[in-house]
Amino acid sequence: MLNETGMKLEEFALSLWAKVIQPWTIYQILIIVALFAISVLASRFVETPMENRLRKVKLNSGFLRVSIAFLRRMEWVFFIPLCWTAYEILNDYTWPWNTFLLRSAYTLGLAWLVINVVSRVIRSREISKFVAIIAWLIVALSLTGYLKATTETLDALAFTAGDIRISLLLVVKTIALVVGLTWLASNTGNYAETRIKTMSDLTPSLQVLIGKFVKIFLVTMAILIALNSVGIDLTAFAVFSGAIGVGLGFGLQKVVSNFISGVIILLDKSIKPGDTISLGDTFGWIRELRSRFVSVVTRDGREFLIPNEDFITEKVINWSFTDKLVRLDVDFGVSYDSNPHEVTRLAIEAVQSIERVSPIKSPVCWMTEFGDSSLNFKTRFWISDPQNGLTNIRGAVMLALWDAFKANDIGIPFPHREIIMRTPVEVEQRPVPKGKK
Repeated sequence: MLNETGMKLEEFALSLWAKVIQPWTIYQILIIVALFAISVLASRFVETPMENRLRKVKLNSGFLRVSIAFLRRMEWVFFIPLCWTAYEILNDYTWPWNTFLLRSAYTLGLAWLVINVVSRVIRSREISKFVAIIAWLIVALSLTGYLKATTETLDALAFTAGDIRISLLLVVKTIALVVGLTWLASNTGNYAETRIKTMSDLTPSLQVLIGKFVKIFLVTMAILIALNSVGIDLTAFAVFSGAIGVGLGFGLQKVVSNFISGVIILLDKSIKPGDTISLGDTFGWIRELRSRFVSVVTRDGREFLIPNEDFITEKVINWSFTDKLVRLDVDFGVSYDSNPHEVTRLAIEAVQSIERVSPIKSPVCWMTEFGDSSLNFKTRFWISDPQNGLTNIRGAVMLALWDAFKANDIGIPFPHREIIMRTPVEVEQRPVPKGKK
């Protein structure tokens, strides 16, 4: 029995070796090596200039990663079409019965390129490994001729829900198409948002609104196209969509409310990127408008993600709603022996010397009252950059007033208090003990 098995293995090895040493096999190996050498040489002339030009173009980060991944593997980008062309020519005119090596080189090269690019896009290492294993398994089944049998087996594992037949093959195809097309639509939407933001003819609010709608439209269309491509009848979901809509209405009230509030904010232009706002204890400038929240950056560098609903239901102070100029007041007092006309002139000159004070509207200074210990004044000035802070500009104005009054001998008094004792009090002076001071 063992001798018979050994003889069969020997016969198989001899037949395989006989096929390998055939002239057409050696020719195919030489053709593959030559095509790959040509691809490597061509990639050296193309890769660096194309990468430098690509980095100058403002692409979405996802598209940029994919493009760079392809450029770093340009030799395979050239090799795959060359190998496919050689396979088609030889298959039609020379050895149609034995072009297995060229077909295998084309298939393996294409699989290796796609898997490497996908691994650069997928940031999760576990998911990237899983996708690579699945891809190589499909390639192995294709090369061995078992791919058709495997797909038929997956399609046979199915059940029927009403008029819909759901098989394991359908689930796999749907997941792959939905994930791939959604990723493509999302990155296309991000790129469209970036381009729309460069259109100076549109207001910032309209730019954000159009960008969000374009992205939502592309993602929705990608999901619908994916479902339709695998043969799913979308009308079959009409019954389920009503129930899902009711469930979403109750379970996602806040999400829907924030989304609708965001649309209202963009339409009425109450706030826009770059505005300086105050909401409760939060003071800062709006960095970005999102579909669910507004990003507000404060002076200390903290970024608050405030739900859109708060901007509709609560009191919001927009410092730059109609005009970027913001008026600030600083109160101060001087001694009674000062000339109020001179104080007013010096205060205005001191305020005008501050760089952040806007020259569009001249600062003013008014005497407001005769105080208990001082002549009280109020100076008013305007700034056009409230996002850079209010406390610091007030502090700079106070220092400028201090320096101006010091240079002109104008005193800034402090409160005086006199104590009158109506009941006579005897004051006794006791001697200090020795050793104590």
